[in-house]
Amino acid sequence: MGKRILVAFDGTDQSVDALEYAAAEWPDAELTLLYVIDPAEAGLSAGRGVPSGAEEWYERTKASAEATLADGAALVDREVGTATEVGKPSEAIVEYAGGGDVDLVVIGSHGRRGISRMVLGSVAEEVVRASPVPVTVVR
Repeated sequence: MGKRILVAFDGTDQSVDALEYAAAEWPDAELTLLYVIDPAEAGLSAGRGVPSGAEEWYERTKASAEATLADGAALVDREVGTATEVGKPSEAIVEYAGGGDVDLVVIGSHGRRGISRMVLGSVAEEVVRASPVPVTVVR
């Protein structure tokens, strides 16, 4: 069985770089693109109920995620799997990677430094710290 690689993919330049790197570096690996829908983007939080319009927001966001994943899959000249999860991005990526079907996570990094990194956090850094499998960060 070949290597199974999870690529965190949200359509940003950094995630495109990560996908292209993974495809080039491991040409025989099985690639899965993962898009994480973050409810915090809609102002949703656990335990507060579903605000008006949340279902519509989710459906629009899920459709957008599927389109983004299709665009990503079209960037590489081979078949790739896709998946969508809901949650905090770093936690969802780590949880998916821990499911047993992933040998490596490849993720792009914005390369923020200083105060912007402290304020905004770093999904890539959180994944590196918590992942049960090796992680390659592409800059």
